Amino acid sequence: MSEEPAAEIQLLRSQKAKLIDILSGDADFVLQHADSRCLLSPHGYQQVKACRVPSEKVTELLDHIIQRGPEAAQGLLELLNEQALQETFPMLSFIKNLHVKTLSSGEKETTRKRKPAPDLEENIPSKQISNNGSRLVKEKQLMTVARTIGRSWREIGRLALDLTTVKLEQIEEDHSLHVERVFAMLRLWRTCQREKATAAHLHSLLSQEDWALPPESIDFLLETD
Repeated sequence: MSEEPAAEIQLLRSQKAKLIDILSGDADFVLQHADSRCLLSPHGYQQVKACRVPSEKVTELLDHIIQRGPEAAQGLLELLNEQALQETFPMLSFIKNLHVKTLSSGEKETTRKRKPAPDLEENIPSKQISNNGSRLVKEKQLMTVARTIGRSWREIGRLALDLTTVKLEQIEEDHSLHVERVFAMLRLWRTCQREKATAAHLHSLLSQEDWALPPESIDFLLETD
């Protein structure tokens, strides 16, 4: 009488052992990326973070996301296909073909998750180009910006990036190094903005009002590839 698990959950379960083996190489990196996408509950994040053995941390992460349901599983699959993850874990390339098969066999999930310009996203790598054609900001660009932001990072987070104090406090608690805190804040902004998270948009936000950063430190965001 039980329902058939969603295709995304089935895929994660079928590849669980392989994913644990690959992602254990840098479990914390995966955890922080998953948290920046809000794929874990606050309690789940703390539970996974508490694991000291990398393989156990990845196992706990996968179990938690699977238990959260199809939407969280879909979010993890999208994360695993991102350039940052693919570059860090070259052996993850196998997930691309599996992901395509999953989406083609569960088209209803595709239409529900992807609202704007569906055929555009089929031909262009996701997370690289926004609906208006502008380049989405990249991880390396975020890190470069993070190195230029000083003690006023919380003010920038609240006023320029429109992030809540609760989120900023959580970032401060989770990261001990200043640059990591700022980087996490910028990634959270990118996640919340989705297709609006272009390099040009970030530049405009950081060059306004009292918190404006020196032009020479952020003008690279306006450069085209």
